Amino acid sequence: MVAEKIKEYLNELPENVKLVAVSKTKPEEMIMEAYNIGHKIFGENKVQDLVRKYENLPKDIEWHFIGHLQTNKIKYLVEFVYLIHGVDSFKLLKAINKEAKKKNVKVNCLLQIHIAQEETKFGFNRDELFTMLDSEEFTGLENITICGLMGMATNTTDKEQIAKEFKGLKDLHTELKQKYFADSSDFKELSMGMSGDYKIAIENGSTMVRIGSAIFGARNYQKL
Repeated sequence: MVAEKIKEYLNELPENVKLVAVSKTKPEEMIMEAYNIGHKIFGENKVQDLVRKYENLPKDIEWHFIGHLQTNKIKYLVEFVYLIHGVDSFKLLKAINKEAKKKNVKVNCLLQIHIAQEETKFGFNRDELFTMLDSEEFTGLENITICGLMGMATNTTDKEQIAKEFKGLKDLHTELKQKYFADSSDFKELSMGMSGDYKIAIENGSTMVRIGSAIFGARNYQKL
């Protein structure tokens, strides 16, 4: 079933949109089902699960960390993670840079922007973001690469509201590209859209969608 679902999404998505198959809470066997048909991009939201799966599974898998990352866990994944989606504070970005420097690696990161109405969601607001980007401290971070932005829309059935939030993030991405990242070929990703709203996200410029339960089935958190 997993292989069939992966094929369906890959056939549906535009060529410029990456599918991050969110494998959190799912067994390694299910990941291998997708891997065996050629899909190698997976997302995890718990550091310990990601480390275990990295150690046990093929090394050409492109692992994306999509959860809320705690600073004391960074050291466990900087050497192999392909992309950290949820960098939601300057403090976290500096901590990633510090650990990456120790390991002599460069870590790809997305800046998470708070675009939803829910206060429970993480991310920079506009003032925090521009204050950081204008700072000398930010320009001195040599062991991170900012690859773009990530955002999660409000959990609502109001499609206009979702589209408005995604469009706002796309507009911000364009603004930052022109003002801060004009010379960076790396700053090109816009991670927005999940199982319930990925079509709206793609219409508004997403380059990366995170789809889990629609591929792997409902999650059973009891087994963790």
